[in-house]
Amino acid sequence: MSLEKALDMVHNRKDDYLQQLFILLRQKSISTQNIGITECAKLLKNMMEEAGISSRLIETKGHPVVYGEYIKHEQAYTMLIYGHYDVQPPEPVEEWVTPPFEPSIRDGRIYGRGAGDNKGQLMAQLLAFQTYRDAFGELPINVKFVLEGEEEKGSVNLPAFVEEHKELLKADLVYTSDGSSHNSGAPLILLGVRGVLALELKAKGADWDNHSGNTGNILPNPVWQLIDLLQTMRGRDGRVLIKGFYDHIRPATAREEELLASLPFDGGQIGEKIGYSRLDMDGNTYYRKLTMEPTFNICGIEGGYTGEGVKTIIPSAASVKMDIRLIADQDPIDIYEKVCRHVERHAPDIDVKYLGSMKPSRTSADLEVVNIVAGAVQRAFQREPLIQPSLGGSLPDYVWTKILDAPSMIVPYANFDQRNHSPNENIEIDYFLNGITCTCHVIHALGAYAKHQTTEREAGR
Repeated sequence: MSLEKALDMVHNRKDDYLQQLFILLRQKSISTQNIGITECAKLLKNMMEEAGISSRLIETKGHPVVYGEYIKHEQAYTMLIYGHYDVQPPEPVEEWVTPPFEPSIRDGRIYGRGAGDNKGQLMAQLLAFQTYRDAFGELPINVKFVLEGEEEKGSVNLPAFVEEHKELLKADLVYTSDGSSHNSGAPLILLGVRGVLALELKAKGADWDNHSGNTGNILPNPVWQLIDLLQTMRGRDGRVLIKGFYDHIRPATAREEELLASLPFDGGQIGEKIGYSRLDMDGNTYYRKLTMEPTFNICGIEGGYTGEGVKTIIPSAASVKMDIRLIADQDPIDIYEKVCRHVERHAPDIDVKYLGSMKPSRTSADLEVVNIVAGAVQRAFQREPLIQPSLGGSLPDYVWTKILDAPSMIVPYANFDQRNHSPNENIEIDYFLNGITCTCHVIHALGAYAKHQTTEREAGR
């Protein structure tokens, strides 16, 4: 059966689909402040039911998960779609051209908090389901939806939710649309994410700040203590010196090496977009460092007096906050314990505080389903997609690959300059509509793939 009818529907229903998105964008759902979360979850549940998806709210220790399903039959191929309905706070509100929760259209873009991250992208998924069902009468596969309300606060309850509902969520593929498309404008497929470990190092000296002349050379300076410790943890070449830090890193496969080498790279353009014109590296080095190597980043350091003028003191305390990005098969808790042992050996008076973590994840690029989805994305966009083995950042992808034991693919539907988390967040109308058609193509391709698998199994009997 041809997809033309479904694709024509997307074009003809454009205004209606935009209005449905606007309804969701108007509903506040700020998870970190618990503003509008329950109302948004109920609104989304109703929208899903109107689209023909059997839906319910499932409570967690935090915000509810909106779960939906369409079951063709129990043994059918199953795709689980993940997204999140919570958004970031809109501040600073004065920098928005139009109010953040009053969606508007300017120059072919939809502006509003959540337009790109993630309400626009999850609505593209829901509307694709509705479009395909209306065009064909049914879907060729089972589809399940998990839409959570805590992604913007770290998905703290998602692992427990997936563990508790493994049988309900059982799927052959997890499909996520989140994040931004490639800066080149090409469609992008991500097969994993880096993990993250957040921690804080605290050094304590005297009970209060002291005169730096009267007590100079007498009291220890916590800032220097931290600096001395950090220099034992990382060499000048950037290599981490903590024993065992690089253990268990999964090496890139031949196919992943090939994919990295094929990614387009414009150092000048990237440097301009990140505000660092002195970026000096080739594309292979750039993508390898971004996706296949861990980081050891200082994201904040505090100690002593940093105000106007000079205050001659020996600080009483100092601290460093770090976020350490991790590669597939590294375990955040294992790395945290190694950091603690290193600090115990080199600076036992310094306190190490665990702040949070998320495990890394990577789906094999050699799986046949990767080619199936890539083909569907190419047909949808009429452009070959870029396949990147891992995102540089962190998402709770491991709950699917490790807990649910399913392959996971991330296909962003938002434009590269969506300004998610910032004032004037937006999604281009064409990107939103293309997201709907892309999901239709993916559903169609997976249906054909599942049918082919069934035929092969029956022929082999």
